[in-house]
Amino acid sequence: MIRAGIDIGGTFTDLCVAGPEGIVHVGKALSTPEEPIAGVEAVLEGAPAVEQTVHATTLVTNALIERKGARTALLATAGFRDVLEMGRERRADLYDLSVARPDPLVPRHLRFDVPERTLADGTVEQPVDEPFVARLGEALAARGIEAVAVCFLHSFANPANEQAARKALRESGLRVALSSEVAPEIREFERTSTTVASVYVQDRVGRYLGELDRRLSGLRVMLSNGGVATAEAAAAQPIRMLESGPAAGALAAARFGAQAGHPDLMSFDMGGTTAKLCLIEGGRPLVAHELEVARTHRFAKGSGLPIKAPAIDMIEIGVGGGSIARVNALGLLTVGPDSAGADPGPACYGRGGTAPTVTDADLLLGYLDPDYFLGGGMRLDREAAAAAVGDAAWGIHRLVNEDMANAARVHAAERGHDPTGLPLFAFGGAGPVHAAGVARALGTRTVIVPPSAGVMSAVGVLAAPPAADFMRSRREPVDDGTAARVEPLLRELERAGAELLARSGVRDVVYERSADMRYVGQGFEVTVPLPAEPLDAEAFRQAFEAVYVRKHGRVGPDVPLEAISWRVLTHGPPPQLRLGSAGSGEEALKGRRTAYFGEPVDTPVYAREALAAGTTLPGPAIVEERESTTVVPPEASVSVSDDGSLVMSL
Repeated sequence: MIRAGIDIGGTFTDLCVAGPEGIVHVGKALSTPEEPIAGVEAVLEGAPAVEQTVHATTLVTNALIERKGARTALLATAGFRDVLEMGRERRADLYDLSVARPDPLVPRHLRFDVPERTLADGTVEQPVDEPFVARLGEALAARGIEAVAVCFLHSFANPANEQAARKALRESGLRVALSSEVAPEIREFERTSTTVASVYVQDRVGRYLGELDRRLSGLRVMLSNGGVATAEAAAAQPIRMLESGPAAGALAAARFGAQAGHPDLMSFDMGGTTAKLCLIEGGRPLVAHELEVARTHRFAKGSGLPIKAPAIDMIEIGVGGGSIARVNALGLLTVGPDSAGADPGPACYGRGGTAPTVTDADLLLGYLDPDYFLGGGMRLDREAAAAAVGDAAWGIHRLVNEDMANAARVHAAERGHDPTGLPLFAFGGAGPVHAAGVARALGTRTVIVPPSAGVMSAVGVLAAPPAADFMRSRREPVDDGTAARVEPLLRELERAGAELLARSGVRDVVYERSADMRYVGQGFEVTVPLPAEPLDAEAFRQAFEAVYVRKHGRVGPDVPLEAISWRVLTHGPPPQLRLGSAGSGEEALKGRRTAYFGEPVDTPVYAREALAAGTTLPGPAIVEERESTTVVPPEASVSVSDDGSLVMSL
């Protein structure tokens, strides 16, 4: 099957077309934020005909950040309508009084108390007042409200009252989302926030995917958890698309890093707007079950809207090719987090931008060829870059590298890992330019740059298997009878996953079970993979402590364990995908130019497509391909593997 992968980023829209023999076509075009489909059509011009298209997009994230969703109301258990605004007592920064939470997506005058009550054990103490809900729905529709989130207390234990409320709202014509379907988990604030966000963007996402489905063949959509789904399934719960683009890149790093003999590595994706780093362990990216979006302080944890949805766990920082450099009030050079984006873009793009950016600095340092950007499809203006950056280019480049290395250290340490020495899998338009500097700051001696690195997220969507996540909160003490008590629940979750994948034509499925566990009395849990064999209390404890020690460095107190939530990931087989092969072995040297590595150095420039397998080049060297450029510093070397990957030794 000939398949196309498309990833819409903040600056560029990327395309990869692959078949049984590997990648046959790649493309890159400037994104069109106001009309994303136009960017998709632009990048598809001249591409081969395909039988299936897999798509990753930032549409959900952008809609939440820009507040471009439906007019939404919230129905909550009487007395709990302000949960959405009260949130948690934790602050993103204890010492920064200017940090504020984002405003709720639903203002207070559209949040309503509903007479009903379900107890923690699932007992319905008070049935929902259906006539009241029906009248409220009619009134909301008359006021122009388009969507309603229904989030009742303890509905994850028994969804009956939420389902009755949806039935009562049927005549109003409103779009309705139930928390018991979107996020059937404990913690009222996070569950409410997730449900509201999902229904808030659902109409916009549904219309976009519907239009795309009509224009493209066999549309599939990348999810945040590293799987793909049909357009219909993705539109039903759009919040699961929140991090689809970054997830694709991390999945590609895991897949092709393992094939290169490096199952443990650090994925490094640097594009035009941000850089994303992700730990890969045992050939798989780490997964988190809660993330944030629309942060008031862009990269400050705790300043955004919490979302309960499985997503590949990564750290994102505001340094990309378009990130703007400036001198702060203390006279210190800083870069990001704001970006020049695609319009107007860096000064060197010649589209009206005047702010100094990372791409401008890289051009002035000699790393980029102004006549070969996007394979010559876009000429860069060196004079405009010089006017914007002045003599700060080397400082900007080094500062960005240190910022990304520091972020990688923090990300790894918070997850119980040490990134020192881990190979770096570098991609994105700017990633291979900065990979050597980041690797050296991390104490890493190996950098892997795959072919088509500039569109690797588009490659990654083609490596994603069909997948579905289902979970349910149910508190259980951990003892010898736990496995028997929860087996019916786990089988129910497995059936739900299998039925969803069957609608996509997937029959050969694999189930992966896990549980959110903690010591009794703790406030938060760790997610523990569950072995396939029958589990007694000791087996549960061993599985829990293996994860707990890795995360916290020690075993906890000698107290009983409990499980809070149960999860099943259902997925099909990963698609067969090859990167391709090395180059032709023809004359690869394109010329020479001066590049700066602490001092000006005369540097050979090579065409990547001509480098044959087994070729080894000493540094300094610059290796160019259409979508990206790899910079090899002095005292380093780079060799070409059989699949065309560049393996840099530092």
